[in-house]
Amino acid sequence: MHFLMLVFKILFISSFFHLFSLAQQPQICVETDRLALLGFKDKIFKDTTEFLSSWTGKDCCGGGWEGVECDVSTGRVNRLVLQTPSERDISVYMKGTLSSSLGDLVFLETLIISGMKHIAGAIPESFSKLSRLKQLILDGNSLQGDIPSGLSQLESLQTLSLSGNHLTGHVPSVLGNFKNLQQLSLTDNMLTGVIPIGFKNLVNLQSLDLSHNLLSGVVPNFLGQLQNLTYIDLSSNELSGEVPVSLCSLLKLSFLSMDHNRITGRIPTQIGKMKALTSLSLSSNKLTGQIPESIAGLPNLWNLSLSRNELLDPLPIAFSKGLPSLLSIDLSYNKFNLGIVPEWIRTRELSDVNLAGCKLRGTLPNFTRPDSLNSIDLSDNAFTGGISSFFARMSSLQKAKISNNQLKSDVAVIKLPDGISSIDLHSNQLFGSLSRMLSNKTSKFLEAIDVSNNQLSGSIPEFVSGLNLKVLNIGSNKIAGHIPTSISNLDKLERFDISRNQITGTIPVSLGSLVKLQWLDLSINRLSGKIPDSLLGIEALQHANFRANRLCGEIPQGRPYNIFPAAAYAHNLCLCGKPLPPCKGTKQDKLGQ
Repeated sequence: MHFLMLVFKILFISSFFHLFSLAQQPQICVETDRLALLGFKDKIFKDTTEFLSSWTGKDCCGGGWEGVECDVSTGRVNRLVLQTPSERDISVYMKGTLSSSLGDLVFLETLIISGMKHIAGAIPESFSKLSRLKQLILDGNSLQGDIPSGLSQLESLQTLSLSGNHLTGHVPSVLGNFKNLQQLSLTDNMLTGVIPIGFKNLVNLQSLDLSHNLLSGVVPNFLGQLQNLTYIDLSSNELSGEVPVSLCSLLKLSFLSMDHNRITGRIPTQIGKMKALTSLSLSSNKLTGQIPESIAGLPNLWNLSLSRNELLDPLPIAFSKGLPSLLSIDLSYNKFNLGIVPEWIRTRELSDVNLAGCKLRGTLPNFTRPDSLNSIDLSDNAFTGGISSFFARMSSLQKAKISNNQLKSDVAVIKLPDGISSIDLHSNQLFGSLSRMLSNKTSKFLEAIDVSNNQLSGSIPEFVSGLNLKVLNIGSNKIAGHIPTSISNLDKLERFDISRNQITGTIPVSLGSLVKLQWLDLSINRLSGKIPDSLLGIEALQHANFRANRLCGEIPQGRPYNIFPAAAYAHNLCLCGKPLPPCKGTKQDKLGQ
């Protein structure tokens, strides 16, 4: 009897584990899910179906279908993730529309179709049936139309991201039904209207990004009630009114940006209560008054950006001892009359210093920790000296802008840091030859140089291969000589401006090999000969100006040269052909007789 009972128990347990193991094995997906996926595939244009070439056979769960995952116990599709890795070639981006059949994947918990660039059309209303959905991410496509209000039925949703599309209309207030929502991103669309009052119900929201839209109205007070918020980005909209004091009660908030809006009034003194704040960006608004002393008491603030407002002197005295975490500061273009760079800025280990248009004068400042600087902008001030040694020991500097000052120096003595990528010294009183700044020793990191509107002389130096220059602006100087044929070595060049100089000779045929060029200005020089037809190979060109030279002959007859305005060719010796009158003796001229 005991033996039989033991055998029965063994059989029962082994049967149980057998059934349990079967339940854990992947099952062939149900036909409904397979057809729903194939319905989506049918909406993708044929030239991009290579992306979904694995979607074959009857098993969408165990058949290796790319981006498809299933619940092992039910065999139902619960994840669809189709993303374009940054290293993929653009030719394999998906094109087409989102099929309404995706709404039949009722067991979906995650739906990510992101970075496909060319998936257009509307967000299907059928998505409202995906009641189990926790993540809906449709970033980086070309989706159009309104945000469907039916999405409000997705009560399990924790992440909704529709950024980087072409969505229009108002933000539906019913999105406030997402009681479990933690992440909401609608950035980089064309949404209008106000921030809806329904959002006050998003009590679990941690991240809110509505930036780069056309939203208007005031920043609502109720945002201060969403105590779980750690990230708010409302930048680049048309929001007005004042910074709500209620936001200062968000004690978990670490990031706040309202850049590029129409915010008025003063910065609330209560902002000092936001001890978790690491980044505060209120640039490009209409803020008035003084910067509150209380900001000095923010222990974690590393980025403070208040540029392009109407803020007044004096700067808070408390800044000299506060802000222990500060790395980046931008106070440019307010109503400050600083005179000199404050000591608390010069003596800190900062990475980014932006003090453009702050009425600074005299000699450029000496920084106690120049090796920490990554970027600096001191443009539109009245500095007169110190440029020759200014960059010494700035070993980490990548971007420098000191344009529109009164700096006097021979450019030959200005030694740029080896790793610098962008240098802008335009509109000063610099003189000398470019040959030291642009030579065979020029750093391969250098991508942009602007020394226009100075008093430079000499000639354009020869260029060696391997340089990575994208912007070269030497306009409005006293540079003579010719354009070297070695200009073709600047194969990354996108902007080339040598206007308003004394350059002679012909336009080299080799200029046509700069196929990435978008901006070309050769105007107001002494160039002769014809405009070479090789320039027709520059298909990316958006702007060209050949005005006021000694050029002659037929303008290259192809786009965009024959559709540029006639003013781009005016005041030359004898240029002809569209957009100017026809050349004499040509077929075009005879047809016009």
